[in-house]
Amino acid sequence: MAPASGRLADTTALPPGTLVHVGRLRAETTRVAILDYDAEHLREVNDPDQAQIVEFAGHPSVTWVRVEGLHDIDLVACLGQAFGLHPLVQEDIVNTSQRPKVEDYGEYLYLVLRAVLWDEDDQDWRSEQISLILGPHYVLSFQESHHPLFEPIAQRIRNLKSRHRRSGPDYLAYSLIDAVVDCYFPALEVMGDRCEGLEDELLTRPTPESLKELHRLRGLGLLLRKSGWPLREVVGALERRGFELFQDSTRIYLRDAYDHVVQVMDAVDNYREMLAGMLDLYLSSISNRLNEVMKVLTIIATIFMPLSFLAGVYGMNFEFMPELKWPWGYPAALLLMACVAGGMLFYFHRKKWL
Repeated sequence: MAPASGRLADTTALPPGTLVHVGRLRAETTRVAILDYDAEHLREVNDPDQAQIVEFAGHPSVTWVRVEGLHDIDLVACLGQAFGLHPLVQEDIVNTSQRPKVEDYGEYLYLVLRAVLWDEDDQDWRSEQISLILGPHYVLSFQESHHPLFEPIAQRIRNLKSRHRRSGPDYLAYSLIDAVVDCYFPALEVMGDRCEGLEDELLTRPTPESLKELHRLRGLGLLLRKSGWPLREVVGALERRGFELFQDSTRIYLRDAYDHVVQVMDAVDNYREMLAGMLDLYLSSISNRLNEVMKVLTIIATIFMPLSFLAGVYGMNFEFMPELKWPWGYPAALLLMACVAGGMLFYFHRKKWL
């Protein structure tokens, strides 16, 4: 079997369908949880063995297999065999460089989504691949990390009165898609708050730290746009193309999810335009500050030019200079310099150069 993880370049010489984990290792261990439910019954199994996975694959009730951590190649192969997944689907699941897409394999749909999540280790936002497989009675979800993105959905399923217990796997798939869409809003909120604070700072006193923050926000905007635009295409395709695995009652909710994605992308585009304008504002503020400094230095140099001339004249070492023997010569020279400096300052003030 191929190595469990590697880079994208490591897969160039391998045949299609070879399972190689490509991407950053975001989870040291792989967690698997199975929720099998209907309107009356719920069965939950954590870390099932291969026999239990095969058993749940044949249940007529709704089965949700939740996988966190994609480096366990044997587990992905086991799930692929139990649920009849195409080798190319299995390959795409463990290759975390996929672009969001939807593929119809007849008996099931394969969806690739990208979630924007906060990384506690790096203290920054990151993009994580989410793979979903919707079948006639099951949903498989694959995450790169142990982020509790789908935990609220699991809590709702455990509630006997929740809508999930009375709905099919298509509604569960919609809920997972909606959770991915909703994870963009916290990043947008942070981006909006920082943009407002940064704009005030750039107007008052821009600093090199302001420029660094501006570049960080532009990077976040690029991340949101790069992940969100393909996600918009995927949700729009699910809402328009009418896949048979989605019932008519669920397509209404898909339409709502699509509206949320459109809202996200509109906000991202607005913030990106704001950041582009703030970069121009930063450059203008720095240029204005430099002009103010140069103006002050120019005024100072202009004032001292005649003073330097007077000092230079009376600093010459000629023997016959009438003022040299005058008792009031030194105070008179200082008074003359003060009058010249004061007159120039008055003139600059009248011209509103000061």
